[in-house]
Amino acid sequence: MTRIVKSILTWLFTTYAKSTANNWKANIKANGFTKLTGKTILGNNVHFNGMRIFGIGTCYIGDNFHSGFGCHIMTSYHNYEGHKIPYDETLIVKGDTVIKDNVWLGINVTVMGGVTIGEGAIIQAGSVVVSDIPDYAIAGGHPAKVFSHRDIEHYEALKQEGRFF
Repeated sequence: MTRIVKSILTWLFTTYAKSTANNWKANIKANGFTKLTGKTILGNNVHFNGMRIFGIGTCYIGDNFHSGFGCHIMTSYHNYEGHKIPYDETLIVKGDTVIKDNVWLGINVTVMGGVTIGEGAIIQAGSVVVSDIPDYAIAGGHPAKVFSHRDIEHYEALKQEGRFF
């Protein structure tokens, strides 16, 4: 793919992502198809390589966010305890979905509604996040579990110097 075609696609994906989000600060870039919702609030320096956000709940994504392609965030659930089987037409929101600053989601990560992913966290490719992930954690699996942590001193030094990708 030529540079010109890639630049045009990035511009199209970025423009579409901005048009589907409720609120955004600046410096948003989408290198792959990205569809957000009217209840998506984005920070600054947000990079998508292909993201879909579904549902009626609110999703906050902080500054310096990066995602691999094929990522999904589900902000609400079908009501399986309603008046029809397997589920009825109502949706359940378990709370806001919050992704704090400096988070990196690997390829094909799914984040379920009502979850908070802490500052500086990294989520391994192919993971499904069903519960909160603490600051600086490195988590992976299905369901995602914390298996390591960033070097906090190093992280804070880079942050203080304003060294963001």
